[in-house]
Amino acid sequence: MSNRSVWRSEGRSIEEKAWVPLRYWALWSFGLAVALMLFFVILTPVWIGLRVAAWMAEFRARRR
Repeated sequence: MSNRSVWRSEGRSIEEKAWVPLRYWALWSFGLAVALMLFFVILTPVWIGLRVAAWMAEFRARRR
């Protein structure tokens, strides 16, 4: 394959791209918000709690 992009090799230009419908932007934004909330609000505190539990278990094991 040549160094030219597939888009250009087909004879198209960037100006020919269509607009993305508003419903796709809304769906993408909603999905991104859900993913961010899942990661930062739910998974991060769970991970920190597991790390604290592991550190406490290690500390107690060293004291014995």
